[in-house]
Amino acid sequence: MIVLPTAVREAILERAREGRPEEICGILGGEYRPDGRSRVQGQYPAENVAETPRMRYEIDPEKQLAVFKRLEDRGEEIVGFYHSHPRGPARPSETDVAAATWPDRSYLIVSLDPLEIGSWRWRTDGEDDAGGDGVDERFERERIIAD
Repeated sequence: MIVLPTAVREAILERAREGRPEEICGILGGEYRPDGRSRVQGQYPAENVAETPRMRYEIDPEKQLAVFKRLEDRGEEIVGFYHSHPRGPARPSETDVAAATWPDRSYLIVSLDPLEIGSWRWRTDGEDDAGGDGVDERFERERIIAD
């Protein structure tokens, strides 16, 4: 589960509304727990640099590293990431599944139509072998606790 303060939730929703029709994105900082209850303390907006920002999101790697450094300086950990689906559901798309790379981190997704927030943890299990079929990768829905 993920604990999401109301102020952070509202800030993300406002960014998603303002960013429409493009997807917005950012990083969630706070207290990270891989198998338990992560707690968000702040959201760190990022520019969506994807070639097709209406259909996907991408954070510039250099800017992402700068945010990671800022989190570290503030004593926060990477809890996960967030982005919006202006015209889609609050669940991972095939593009989101293909792009997920942070095991056990939360991926918060905002749908604007209908207005909904969902959170998912990226899970990887097993050992990769030469054929690449030994690893089970998937999103698992997680409960959002308002704080």
